[in-house]
Amino acid sequence: MRALLHDDGSCPLPAFEPGPLDLPADAALLLIDFQQGFDDPSWGRRNNPQAEAVAARLLAAWRATTRPVIHIQHLSRESRSPYRPGQPGVEFKLALRPDPGEFVIQKATNSAFVDTGLEALLRQQGIDTLVVAGVITNNAVEATVRTAGNLGYRTIVVAEATATVDKRDLNGRLWFAEEVQALSLANIHGEYATVTGSAAVLAAL
Repeated sequence: MRALLHDDGSCPLPAFEPGPLDLPADAALLLIDFQQGFDDPSWGRRNNPQAEAVAARLLAAWRATTRPVIHIQHLSRESRSPYRPGQPGVEFKLALRPDPGEFVIQKATNSAFVDTGLEALLRQQGIDTLVVAGVITNNAVEATVRTAGNLGYRTIVVAEATATVDKRDLNGRLWFAEEVQALSLANIHGEYATVTGSAAVLAAL
């Protein structure tokens, strides 16, 4: 996978993008942490400014085909977190707000499966395929996808509908968000999920 940024600042597709997808009629769109808090400058520089727009296109397509939509909302217990309840950052971004009848799962850890009703909801609804978009790629997205894969769900991650931020390693080296994104997607592809592009997902609908 290349860690290069496209001219428009968007996320490059993985070099290992698979062929056509086959999505069941009840494949759920899982939108992770698309909240105002991700715009807080404390995160530093992010990549892929198009992630929310791509996620919004996916959301519109899911609504048009009446497939299930699950919104994940992070409610942090950390005092300085922009996602802490009572702050504007907890609210969903305008273009990705839940509609009536769509599921909302609240979490306090990085994985949407830990101490939440997500797994019970999926079992109750008979959902075994998840299409994932969200932030932060190497945090909540990766943690949730790893758990989903371990629990046996067929999981598809839409590369351009995820984003992350620059990060320093333990030696102080700064890794650009594009590099962090590329490695995170490579970590989950194959073993826990299939990483693909939005065009393949939309075509499968």
